[in-house]
Amino acid sequence: MADAELEQIRKARLEQLKAQGGGAGSPGAGGGNQAEQKQQQEAEARQSILNQILHPEAADRLGRIRLVKEERATDVENRLIMLARTGQLRQKVTEAQLKELLNAVAENREEEKIVVSRRKNWDDEDDDLLDL
Repeated sequence: MADAELEQIRKARLEQLKAQGGGAGSPGAGGGNQAEQKQQQEAEARQSILNQILHPEAADRLGRIRLVKEERATDVENRLIMLARTGQLRQKVTEAQLKELLNAVAENREEEKIVVSRRKNWDDEDDDLLDL
């Protein structure tokens, strides 16, 4: 019983030191580490939510999409998490439902267009060849 209490006290003390930024370390070094830890915790929380709301096949498809277009995968993940938090998802998302969501995201997203603007009245040496 004393060993369990001692272990619990150690864990509590370790958590307290982590919260203070490492204790004896320099104050400047702790700030970057805390930000990194916060990002890691957020990523783990997102992954946990996605694991709860996606079928394995849908999660695999989303992973493959992430390899090709990370921004699109992040958009879809954000939508799924929003739907889950608002209670609009009644069951796990299947691969077919994920495809529908991907098509909806693709339709809403405008493709990047390249616009070429040409200068008017530009003195071009090639115009002299037309006089021949």
